[in-house]
Amino acid sequence: MGAKRDEPTVGLLVTCIADAMRPTVGFATLRLLEAAGCRVEVPTVQTCCGQPAYNSGDAESARTLAKRVVAAFERFDYCVAPSGSCMGMVKHHYAHLFRDDPDWAARHRAFAEGCHELLSFLHDVRGLRRSSIEDARYAGRVTYHHSCSGLREIGVREQAETLLRAVPGVDFVGLADPEACCGFGGTFCVKYPEISTSIVADKVADIEATGADTLVGGDLGCLMNIAGRLSRQGTGVRVYHTAEVLAGMADVPFGSQR
Repeated sequence: MGAKRDEPTVGLLVTCIADAMRPTVGFATLRLLEAAGCRVEVPTVQTCCGQPAYNSGDAESARTLAKRVVAAFERFDYCVAPSGSCMGMVKHHYAHLFRDDPDWAARHRAFAEGCHELLSFLHDVRGLRRSSIEDARYAGRVTYHHSCSGLREIGVREQAETLLRAVPGVDFVGLADPEACCGFGGTFCVKYPEISTSIVADKVADIEATGADTLVGGDLGCLMNIAGRLSRQGTGVRVYHTAEVLAGMADVPFGSQR
């Protein structure tokens, strides 16, 4: 990572799910970062961060992908991703993959210092307490899902609530059990579908109890999982990534068609 500047360079790690399933999140993240005074690039060589392989025990494939990410992003002042789970992988778990390779371990340590999840970057690094998008508005009663990785690995908690409460029109209400998992857990939901279904059912019950008409969160895997359950139960609760609300791009909810 280079020396930090007033107009820092940011490498945007779009993430696989955003690229394949919800490109709006990538564009919203880009808009937020540029409005926050950053010069943003999206390296075209980026692929997966390696988390699915790592979670499945394929350390060799995960290590190959980790090297590609470090090599692509280490030239920027910061690497930012709209995902707590992907950034948890990049910032923390790469250290395990490189533990027997001194050269790559050193490169990763230097690189990891500038790696941030989007909300923590906007709030903690850029000092924002509200969206820097002047026309950002959202009319609704909003609750927030804290993903396990974002909460426990990256430390995203008050940042999300602070930024969301400042959006005009948002009536924010917290969950009764904000630290509870949604049941997605990457490959966990595939390996243990019955347990995953039970966990997400509890999460949806908590969401419904708030009376919120909108759920937002910072991890697309979690949001897709919860949105699917909400849709099957016919709750009518709209689901968005936090970046979409903060950027004034909360248009089509998860599961809806244009």
